[in-house]
Amino acid sequence: MEDLFGNISLGFSVALGFKNLGLCFLGCLIGTLIGVLPGVGPVATISMLLPITFGIDPIGALIMLAGIYYGAQYGGSTTAILVNIPGEATAVVTVLDGHQMARQGRAGVALGIAAMGSFIAGTAATLIIAALAVPLSRFALLFRPADYFALMVLGLMLAVALARGSVPKAIAMILVGILLSTIGRDLETGDERLTFGWSEIDDGIDFAVIAMGVFGFAEILRNLEAPEARDVVRQRIGSLLPGMADLKASAMPVLRGTGLGAFLGLLPGNGAVLAPFASYTIEKKLARDPSRFGKGAIEGVAGPEAANNAGAQTAFIPLLTLGIPPNAVMALMIGAMTIHNLVPGPEIITKRPHLFWGMIASMWIGNLMLLVINLPLVGLWVRLLQVPYRLLFPAIVLFCCIGIYSVNNNPLDVYLTAVFGLVGYLLIKLDFEPAPMLLGFVLGRLLEEKLRQALAISQGSLSTFIDHRIAAGMLALSLVIAVVAMLPSIRNRRDKAFAD
Repeated sequence: MEDLFGNISLGFSVALGFKNLGLCFLGCLIGTLIGVLPGVGPVATISMLLPITFGIDPIGALIMLAGIYYGAQYGGSTTAILVNIPGEATAVVTVLDGHQMARQGRAGVALGIAAMGSFIAGTAATLIIAALAVPLSRFALLFRPADYFALMVLGLMLAVALARGSVPKAIAMILVGILLSTIGRDLETGDERLTFGWSEIDDGIDFAVIAMGVFGFAEILRNLEAPEARDVVRQRIGSLLPGMADLKASAMPVLRGTGLGAFLGLLPGNGAVLAPFASYTIEKKLARDPSRFGKGAIEGVAGPEAANNAGAQTAFIPLLTLGIPPNAVMALMIGAMTIHNLVPGPEIITKRPHLFWGMIASMWIGNLMLLVINLPLVGLWVRLLQVPYRLLFPAIVLFCCIGIYSVNNNPLDVYLTAVFGLVGYLLIKLDFEPAPMLLGFVLGRLLEEKLRQALAISQGSLSTFIDHRIAAGMLALSLVIAVVAMLPSIRNRRDKAFAD
């Protein structure tokens, strides 16, 4: 316990530095802005801003990017409540009751309880990360190459099970991502692979090119195809402070949402995105009068908002302790770490404690900042919501192109990004989920490296994956998940849950 408090105090000494405070505020502000504006998600924004982090020290860069991620969760609820459009995927559920509360003249109460629930959940999630980080990293240090390979296979299978849409399509996307990661020179021999004589991609395809194309440009094309009707609430927003009755009704949903979100955020795939949906379902089942839900029930705002913020923050646990990204945003965080020559995993805590604990402390500071950014500035966000998307997207495209070009100062990267943008748009139209592809791409090289190391140690014997108990257990669990996800009865329930 003394070590924990010592580590947390070390983190605050780093996070409270003037520069890091400024970057944390900037990240939270940008995150809130992109959460408020429909059609601009954290994946696309972080992809755009990755090149900017070249000129920032690693701690400050990660603090800013993390602030963008969890700031978007806060901002998404503002749009959901006031405009009936979820600014972020995790705010979809907030629309159901939040907008109805706004139409009843209780927009201020809905915004207030969403912000308070998010702050409580964010604080709890920060403490959970601090408590679990050291034990998990110590456990991870016991892993051998075979165990790491099995862990990544398990993570990818969980991503398949939790991805929206068809299981075979999700598996196909992961395999495509792994295949893309093999383009370039062989890890050991240096021979060219899958370059087809094209020397420009000798070193492989840049991570930012794929991320920006599949999530940034493709999202712009999708938004232009479907013009949105913004039902901005005309009623007065009213007091942002909930009354005692509202606080009493929201207390347990916030606690349940925090616990549920904290757990689901750890799972690869759509864990953090599923958290608010699961919270809403539980609150509706536990309610004395379920018919109130969808008509302005405050529990339908409090629980899901707590769940989505807890899930967003605990998603950092597998990234920082095991080096495994549980979702597309965490995959981008790995990209940011590699830009700064950092290897995500258990050694981050032992070799770079200032970075690790500084980032953890900045999350609590960021949650406090988000209370200040969101509640007093509601009027400003409402005005921004009235800006048509046709005026926003040219600026977004411009920043994307500048960002991609500045990574390697290579115009080819811009052309490749445009190609991946078209590919991403086609994937969306054909109902493929692009996120598993990005996870497959990020983990592909590491997967290949650990597989080769394991086989080299065992002199080419595949029995090494059975002889090691941890590896065997995780591979067996991966197989069970794959089989269960493909069962017709489970598949039908899963499809119905995502449809709901």
